[in-house]
Amino acid sequence: MKNQACIEIRDMEIDADIGTYGSNDTVPDKHLLDITLQIGSQKVLIAEDGMAYVVDYDPLIAEIDRLAGDCHYETQERLVTRIVKACAACAEVDAVEVYLRKFPGHNGSGSLGVRLSVDATTLAGMR
Repeated sequence: MKNQACIEIRDMEIDADIGTYGSNDTVPDKHLLDITLQIGSQKVLIAEDGMAYVVDYDPLIAEIDRLAGDCHYETQERLVTRIVKACAACAEVDAVEVYLRKFPGHNGSGSLGVRLSVDATTLAGMR
C-alpha cells in the first residue's frame, strides 16, 4: 500500500451570495463547504514539530473566504471552480475534492450541492 495523506476541511460555513430566486423558490440559509486536499505523506509523517514541515492551509482558507464574498455568483459551479483554482496555487496539493452545498435545498429541507474532484494532471494545467 502506498502512503497517502490529506487535509480535510469539513462543514465550513461560507458567506456567499449564490443564485437568483423567485418569490416561490427556496432561498438557502447557508452554504457549507468540504474540501479534501491530497498531499504528500511526508507533510504529515514528520520527524519534528513545526509549521516548516507541514502544509499551512490558513492562507487557503483566507482566500476561499475572499472568493466567497468577492461577488454575486449565479451558480455554485463557478465558485467551486474558483476554489479549485485557489487550491491549485498550493504547490503541495496533488489532487483536490470540493463539495459545496446549500441548506435548505428544496421546500425547507435537505441540501443541494456540487462536488468536483480534480486530479494532479488537471491541477498542473491550472498552475
